[in-house]
Amino acid sequence: MDETKLHQVISQMLGDLGGACSVALVRLGDRLGLYKALQARGPMTPAELAAEAGVAERYAREWLSHQAASGYLSYDPGSGRFTLPPEQAMLLADSEGPLFMQGGFDMAAALMDNEPLVESAFRSGKGVGWGGQAPCLFCAVGRFFRPAYQRDLVASWLPALGDVVAKLERGAAVADVGCGHGFSTILMARAFPNSRFTGYDFHPGSVEQARRHAEEHGVTANTRFEVALASDFPGRDLDLVTFFDCLHDMGDPAGAARHVLRSLQPEGCWMVVEPRAGDRLEENLNPVGRLYYAASTMICVPTSLDQPVGAALGAQAGFARISGAIRQGGFGTVRRAMETPFSMVIEARP
Repeated sequence: MDETKLHQVISQMLGDLGGACSVALVRLGDRLGLYKALQARGPMTPAELAAEAGVAERYAREWLSHQAASGYLSYDPGSGRFTLPPEQAMLLADSEGPLFMQGGFDMAAALMDNEPLVESAFRSGKGVGWGGQAPCLFCAVGRFFRPAYQRDLVASWLPALGDVVAKLERGAAVADVGCGHGFSTILMARAFPNSRFTGYDFHPGSVEQARRHAEEHGVTANTRFEVALASDFPGRDLDLVTFFDCLHDMGDPAGAARHVLRSLQPEGCWMVVEPRAGDRLEENLNPVGRLYYAASTMICVPTSLDQPVGAALGAQAGFARISGAIRQGGFGTVRRAMETPFSMVIEARP
């Protein structure tokens, strides 16, 4: 036995356990407003944070100690105060910022809640329906992806698609399929008020939330949300159809592609955003791949296997498999328009 390798594995697992145990504490800091209090007030003692946030001092002290041990807060022994550095504040406190990561911790909690359902699916080979998964999953997924959409969708993803932005500025008909809580649809509707947007999702609860979000953001004049499948959503002669981080979840992605092709006008465009991944497993053995394979095992593959065909592409399908499904649907031109560290943007045209 190689003692050095053994100690490396032990060290890695201790880090993994510490991270797993941190999920609940990070979510508490979010829900109780502890990060925002530290961001607003600056360095504080446990008693000061407790008074500011309206929590018990003993709990605040233990929580602060954990956060300092995790490297999320800095601690000054001289003053006994804890500080949320600006870099950590961007990830943990700035809920409207482009790097906010609390949604990732919410999703990690949802994975744990899904464990009994997925264990049963492992044994049976069956799927787990999207509507039957952890109650917090739908909010968690939306919150996880929202910062990337806010940062990149209008600023860089749409401009990478040739003439699409010009069409949207003039006025275009757009379907956002698999829209979830509607964050992507609303961002586009706010940026392009001359265009008409319809968000479709097969989960009624998500559509209800999307309608509420549309009212809150004042985009009901050019936006609506409806319950529909990717294989049968209404609409013809559309200028743009968008799928954000959902094609790999579908049971029949090639069938969805065929329906998108029928719904587009001849000069229309289909934008498919998928998690960034290489085409071979060895290309994805990295921290991002680790995150997506975990989510894929617990959410994406079970969701797809619960639907007809059950292609189960997975969240690390890669460009070759995703583009293959799109081409099976009849699209003649498929290209990788751009990539970010977490996403790839695919442009497909008839």
